Amino acid sequence: MDNHPIQGMMKTVMESMKEMVDVNTIVGDPVETADGSVIMPISRVAFGYAAGGSEIVAQKAGDVGKHPFGGGSGAGVSVQPVGFLVVGNGHIRMLPVDTNSMIDRLVDVTPQLINQIQGMVQARRQPPPQPTVPTQIIE
Repeated sequence: MDNHPIQGMMKTVMESMKEMVDVNTIVGDPVETADGSVIMPISRVAFGYAAGGSEIVAQKAGDVGKHPFGGGSGAGVSVQPVGFLVVGNGHIRMLPVDTNSMIDRLVDVTPQLINQIQGMVQARRQPPPQPTVPTQIIE
C-alpha cells in the first residue's frame, strides 16, 4: 500500500489547487494612484476537495491477489471579491464591494466617532473663558 493509486490522484489535484490559490489570489497586486494612494483588491477564496476509490474483488480463480482499482477525485475553487484596501493620506480604509454592508460602514466610521466624542468630553472639562470687563479711565 506504499504506492496506492489514490495517492497519485490526490497529489495531482492538490498540486493543481496549489497553483490556482496563492496569496496573490486573496490580496491582489497593489496599484499606486496619481495622488500616492495605494489600492489593493481583497478577495475571499474557498475551496473543497474530495477523492474516493474502490478495489474490486477478483471474479476468476487465477486473479486472486489482483484487485483492480477504480476511483476519482475532484476539487472546486470559489473566488469572491470582498473590497479594496486603500492606503493613503495617513489613513487606511476598506471599501467593500457590497454597498449594503452596514457593519463594514460602522467599522469604518467608528474612529471618527470616537474622536468627536473625545473632543466633546475635553471641551466640557475645560472651564469656560472668563469675560473681560473693559475698564474706562475717567479724567
